[in-house]
Amino acid sequence: MNNPRYHGKPTLRLLECYVLKAIGALSPADAENLSAMQPKLAQIYSASGTWDQIIASSMHLPENMPVLIQNMWQKHQKTAAEKNIPLTPQHFAEMFVDHNLAPQDA
Repeated sequence: MNNPRYHGKPTLRLLECYVLKAIGALSPADAENLSAMQPKLAQIYSASGTWDQIIASSMHLPENMPVLIQNMWQKHQKTAAEKNIPLTPQHFAEMFVDHNLAPQDA
């Protein structure tokens, strides 16, 4: 990805994809790419499982993190709608990661 947000921050996009998957907004292309990356991620993080399980394990996230993310997504959607502010899944993922999961390489 050519977005300067991710330069020198490889974990940042992985965490955003983790959030997007939790809220059901991960694109099929990203899902396919992440599945293909799974063996490399397993090697890098010395972990096993699906790509999202590997990321969760490497970040020491609780098992119920996807549910927590979903709850926060619903809350933020409601607040955004009440204030007539658009909230895209990608924007939510960026905010969530920046405020809750900031990786050490970020």
